[in-house]
Amino acid sequence: MKRYWNLIWVALAVTGLGGCASMSGDECMTSDWSAIGYEDGARGYTTDQFSQRRKACAKHGVTPDFAAYQDGRSQGLVEYCQPGRGFDIGSNGGRYSGVCDVNLEADFLDAYNAGYHLYTLRSNVNRTNSSINAKERELDRIADEMRQAEASLIAKETTTEERVLLLVDLKDLSERTGQLEAEIQDLYEHRARYQVELENYQVAVLDFGY
Repeated sequence: MKRYWNLIWVALAVTGLGGCASMSGDECMTSDWSAIGYEDGARGYTTDQFSQRRKACAKHGVTPDFAAYQDGRSQGLVEYCQPGRGFDIGSNGGRYSGVCDVNLEADFLDAYNAGYHLYTLRSNVNRTNSSINAKERELDRIADEMRQAEASLIAKETTTEERVLLLVDLKDLSERTGQLEAEIQDLYEHRARYQVELENYQVAVLDFGY
């Protein structure tokens, strides 16, 4: 259950959902600013959120209670600045805005950096897979073009001039095929290395206790 709520908070922190600073006059007058501060703190938001709400409420002639907001936010930050939360945010590629108190920040950052390293290793594998897929699709496209060019080359209606151009095209396509095959081979080797690094780190992460 704890892990479930951690993931919920991570989704909010990464996407910024729930951080809308637009408020109506009634909301400005009746809102529990301590509760709002707590929610912002638990999401790792900076006081910029309060500044935006203050501007929105100023349009309605209302001044938010900053002391209550700050008190609530401080309590929310204690929840946010836990190592487990830091690891989850980092492993999802989330950003840290330097909001944690000095007494909590060291452990939070250690966990966040460990998580972000995991995110980086996963990204290396995913990015390499994407590159391989893109180049293999290009290879397939070139193979189709070469088949069409070869068919045109032997067609009776093809002129001598057209055959010369087709031969040039086939030469270029053949060279590009060789380049792509070499690039794909390199990417396979990179992916194998990245995969080993990821798998080894995933085993190591289990000992971190996040």
